[in-house]
Amino acid sequence: MHFGITIKPDMTVDRIVHLTRQAEASGFDYGWIFDSHVLWLEPYPMLTLMATNTKRMRLGTCVTNPATRDITVTSSLFATLNLISGGRMQLGIGRGDSSRRVLGKKPVTVAQLEESVKAFRDLTGGKEIEYDGCPARLSWATGGVPPVWVAGYGPKVLELAGRVGDGVVLQFADPDLIEWCIGFVKKGAEAAGKDPRKIEIMAAAPVWVSDDIKVGRERVRWFPALVSNHVVDLVSRYKPEELPPALTSYIRDRGDYDYLHHCEVDSSNRNFVSDEVTDRFCLLGPAEAHVEKIRALARAGVTQFNIYLMCGDEEDTLEKYKEEVVPAFR
Repeated sequence: MHFGITIKPDMTVDRIVHLTRQAEASGFDYGWIFDSHVLWLEPYPMLTLMATNTKRMRLGTCVTNPATRDITVTSSLFATLNLISGGRMQLGIGRGDSSRRVLGKKPVTVAQLEESVKAFRDLTGGKEIEYDGCPARLSWATGGVPPVWVAGYGPKVLELAGRVGDGVVLQFADPDLIEWCIGFVKKGAEAAGKDPRKIEIMAAAPVWVSDDIKVGRERVRWFPALVSNHVVDLVSRYKPEELPPALTSYIRDRGDYDYLHHCEVDSSNRNFVSDEVTDRFCLLGPAEAHVEKIRALARAGVTQFNIYLMCGDEEDTLEKYKEEVVPAFR
């Protein structure tokens, strides 16, 4: 099991750098950052600082999309960062959520996402592509092609992740739902002639290490509310029988979602989320409970557990994982 962190860039630059360095020193393998340029700080200057302040940690977006930035721009950014970091960059990419919806835009289509992944691989590998009828090539891109992690929930995007991805980003820590998702990833991989076992599986979720479950729930309840935005999109595109009730039923009492308070611990966006859903989607309780659930995630097929490090007491969370959780998987 690999461990990662994701930072929401709404804190000071110095603290982002400090948390990244602390995470690497605590045994974390990956450092990710949200890409939502209107809501928070621009992630790419932060990734540059994260790269120059670490030595081994692999770094990337969790996640970007092909519409906020043209894929030639994203490719150039990652090719440059790969040279700066010594080949440690990882692209996390999806159809687009907060960075699109806060501007009144919709996510891109599955076909657009697939085309963008192919273009990204070609461009960062120094190959020429046809771009709107014109040839385009990053002739200077010599740092290697970054692995691509595709984020999704629905069958179509998950099959796409299996076809074209090196990894898949799943935003919850529910082993049963993850097994359901992996089934589509395997289907896509096999259809493309790939070995499904070689595709990395990330479970990303917030955590709270404490014996006080009640307090912990209130620190992480915002997260299932975040996930609900993707679930609402799924419900509009699939028949009810095509989606598991464990994923869709909790959004029945959901009201409007305010993206200006996206991922905020105390936001009213979270008010409809039950304790049961919070417990399934997140990691709560003493360190032993975290170890037990991560082992269950591993049995389901997860290869990286990624902490959404944005619930408060971030330094303390990293210290507790360093001392009590990560060693159990080494």
